[in-house]
Amino acid sequence: MLIIAACRKRTSEVKIIKTDDYNKADSLLSLQKDSAFYYFNKIATTSQDSFERALAYNNMATIIADAGDFFGSQEILLTSLQYLDEKNPKHWSCLASNYNELGLATMNLKEYKAALPYYDRALKFSDYRAFQLVILNNKALTYQRSGNYLEALKIYKEVLAESKKGGKEYARTLSNKARTQWLLQPDYNAAPELLTALRIRIESNDLWGQNASYSHLTDFYSANKPDSALFYARKRYSVAQELNSPVDRIPALRELIKQSTPHAAQQYFAEYQRLSDSIQIARSVAKNQFALIRYEAEKAKADNLELQKDVTEKKYRIIRQNIVLYTILVLFCFTIVFAILWYRKRRQRLQMEAENRVRKMQLQTSKKVHDVVANGLYRIMTEIEHRDHLDREQLLDKIEMLYEQSRDISYEKPEDTQDDYQEKIADLLRSFAAQDTRVLVAGNSEQLWKGAGIRILYELEHILQELMVNMTKHSHARTVVVRFERKKQHIVIIYTDDGKGLPSDLKYGNGLVNTENRIKDLNGSISFGANKERGLKVRILVPIQ
Repeated sequence: MLIIAACRKRTSEVKIIKTDDYNKADSLLSLQKDSAFYYFNKIATTSQDSFERALAYNNMATIIADAGDFFGSQEILLTSLQYLDEKNPKHWSCLASNYNELGLATMNLKEYKAALPYYDRALKFSDYRAFQLVILNNKALTYQRSGNYLEALKIYKEVLAESKKGGKEYARTLSNKARTQWLLQPDYNAAPELLTALRIRIESNDLWGQNASYSHLTDFYSANKPDSALFYARKRYSVAQELNSPVDRIPALRELIKQSTPHAAQQYFAEYQRLSDSIQIARSVAKNQFALIRYEAEKAKADNLELQKDVTEKKYRIIRQNIVLYTILVLFCFTIVFAILWYRKRRQRLQMEAENRVRKMQLQTSKKVHDVVANGLYRIMTEIEHRDHLDREQLLDKIEMLYEQSRDISYEKPEDTQDDYQEKIADLLRSFAAQDTRVLVAGNSEQLWKGAGIRILYELEHILQELMVNMTKHSHARTVVVRFERKKQHIVIIYTDDGKGLPSDLKYGNGLVNTENRIKDLNGSISFGANKERGLKVRILVPIQ
């Protein structure tokens, strides 16, 4: 299992080269490790600076070590060492970091004795005291893991004496030292030091450090105070969840299983099994698990030519990996471009549909304004102009009705026109009669309109009104005849007048356009023609069902 991150720290004094690719990779290191690995790999395979390539390999090794691939980490770290010169002081910082990482990877593989010389070499190449204390802390942890508590305590006391009291490093060393002392002497009261370290970590919002402190406190109280052990185990599990670290949740769950009631332990055990399986699967896909032993064996036996061949083969593998990565990137970019084009086309279509809906609504409103307001007003004007005697109350009623209709101009529901519809039509047609214009109506009976729906009646009323308005405005007819017929399931309206007729260069206005649209909406037909003698003849055919 991965070592608790707060128990050891990798921070070194390595100076990062400020190239664009390196800055990009470094910025992704804490956010997208796979992308960071890609850019570090790009630097490692393309950079002409050997020190920059060594730094890139160092970061790649850290990334795959965090994924649990310690063999692969060792292999890449040894590759990094090939690009470094121990006689060049500029390279010492990276050498110290590489050897420190090799010690950690080897310790995590439980090869404690083999890990210790790596720390010694790291100390040799580091002249930065803060990093030396980190290396010493890691070395002490290796002694502690191997059971050599006395050596571990010597180092912890040395580090503790030089650490800034109240800082993160001080808290880490204090907690590790107290735990080691307790492991050496089971009756040692480590609680005050452990709690002091925890307090410092809480105050500095060091979640990884809190995770380690809760682990140490759980172990310390597990034998004598199971309630306290359960409390800190829960705390540890909560912090591990906040850190989104499945690896750290595993030991927390193990303690919760030990300390909880049977029912609660059963639930924790199910989660423990699920996490264990998922971690095992994740680690099974880690690459280059053959690293250190085969590499060192080949290195001992190979001469310079064999080493060059090995480097060439590794470069080939990296190029092949790059091809796969580039192919994935190209496919991804193609998908993004396709998605953008599709989205734009869809947005244009939706915008066009919205504009068409607005245009349709505008046309409908225009039609209703023309039918209800314009034609209604014209009809009233015609009555006022041509009638000698007007019924004031009746005229006011018509104006009020026109006012109400204009207020509700945006509503689509037609009014109920079934009651006395033949009288309404007759009144409509007669209203256009004048001193020099006769309007004759034939066939307008109650039986004619029987069975016709409200919508048909509503539309025909406005169609007839439009014909009469056009007659009054343009034809100057003396006689107008409107004949209604019923042929099976159709209503036939034949309009004739003796006016000027239709000019050859007629341009349809809103009225005639609306009239044709209304008839089309009713699945009917309209035809315009000349009367036999003079004037206009219009034939309208509308199905009633």
